Amino acid sequence: MGAGHLSETVSVRARFERFPATVKGAFILRGEDADPHQVVLREAHVVGLGLGVRSPVPMAAATLDVVPHRDVFVPFELPVSELAPGWYSLTCDLEIDGTPGTFDGGRRFSIPWPRATVRRGQVKVDERLSLGDATVHVEHLECGGDSVKVLLRIDPPDHPVTAKLSADGGRLEVLEVELDPASGRGKVTAYPVMRAVSLLGLELKGRGHETAALEVRLP
Repeated sequence: MGAGHLSETVSVRARFERFPATVKGAFILRGEDADPHQVVLREAHVVGLGLGVRSPVPMAAATLDVVPHRDVFVPFELPVSELAPGWYSLTCDLEIDGTPGTFDGGRRFSIPWPRATVRRGQVKVDERLSLGDATVHVEHLECGGDSVKVLLRIDPPDHPVTAKLSADGGRLEVLEVELDPASGRGKVTAYPVMRAVSLLGLELKGRGHETAALEVRLP
């Protein structure tokens, strides 16, 4: 999920492997124009998506020379035993030629929920919603251990759609909305649905102010 942060001068990507107790990897800085740049990495953070959590990643500050079209690797190792269940991203605070900014590494990882607390399996929906001059066919839900996916199809296929989800009336953090403008197929990925939840709410918004809503009673 995500492809990193691209500026006109320097791009930043996070690449890592997830181990039981740590996340090990590196921030990759790449010069994107024809000029060399001096980059100061001040600090890095792990950010909980929808959790209101932002904690430092153990890294020393560094001053780096980033040359055109070459990768510079800044390694890190993040202990994860103290992180609560949820989805997380990695960011770093840089100064590029003296200009400060915060850059998202573009990849996410999850800390699993206890298996017994999360709903699993497929739930058929098969409902059609009118969204202005478009029709959205909500096909089914795929409930997994780290996310829920809402599978849908849009006609006409290039109609833009944004989505919000709720679980028993409380907000369910949406991680990604993927839409294929050629086929009209789409997928809304969000935080997982807990076993105790009985009602999943879906709210869609089209290109204007038109909205449509659906409630799915969970078995």
